[in-house]
Amino acid sequence: MKKKILPSVFIVLVLLVIYLPILVLAVYSFTTSPNIGAIHGFSMENYKTLFTNEDLRNMILGTLLLAFSSAILATILGSMGAIGSFYAKKGPRNVVKALNQIPVVNADVVTGFSICIALVVVIGIPKTTYIPLVLGHTVLSAPFVYLSVMPKLRQMDSSLYEAALDLGATPSQALRKVVIPSIMPGIISGFAMSLTLSLDDYFVANYTKPTTFDTISTYVVNATRGSQTSIKTALWALSTLIFVVVVLVVVFANVAQGKGKGETKHAK
Repeated sequence: MKKKILPSVFIVLVLLVIYLPILVLAVYSFTTSPNIGAIHGFSMENYKTLFTNEDLRNMILGTLLLAFSSAILATILGSMGAIGSFYAKKGPRNVVKALNQIPVVNADVVTGFSICIALVVVIGIPKTTYIPLVLGHTVLSAPFVYLSVMPKLRQMDSSLYEAALDLGATPSQALRKVVIPSIMPGIISGFAMSLTLSLDDYFVANYTKPTTFDTISTYVVNATRGSQTSIKTALWALSTLIFVVVVLVVVFANVAQGKGKGETKHAK
């Protein structure tokens, strides 16, 4: 009996540690309380401030634009790197694999500072162009796209590409019509990971962003240091909305994946 209860209790405790702070934040986002403590009453003022405050709107839109643009670049580079490494000889493949691990295990603060030194100081690209910021997030995310795509390449039947060439397809046609469709789940997963990393990043953005621009992470850090209570509490609403969107995306992805597996079994 204890062997059955203890694992369940442990799982419940872990889930409470992970989700209870988020749920508390969500509850307080619907109140007039200026601080976490006593609940003063129900209100939608935080959500109203979130969508009516011009600084908050610009910050959210700018962060989303940065996340999507860097995620697209990272997905292209990471997928190309994975495909090229997969079809390369053993020596170059191992070199690329080892080099790809460095940004993954490296601290974000080191990556951000290095990119700032390389692009801004050495090359001389001004941060006002947003180029260091976009490239910084691309460098941060591309290795994770590589790691998402590579398993799908290993699962793919390697003879399909050669068969396409034997049937008269050019290498580019075989890549577009055979390889990429086979690894598309990995590409989508890498793109989603890139979006998450960009939205979550603080150090790379802090070192490479223009002084007049803020991402969600840098804005939250600066706002929590200030004295604007309405902005602080509006960020509770923003955190709640982000959490809800993530939950909906995960549920939708799982449902779609379940339907896909069901249709495959039914077809068989």
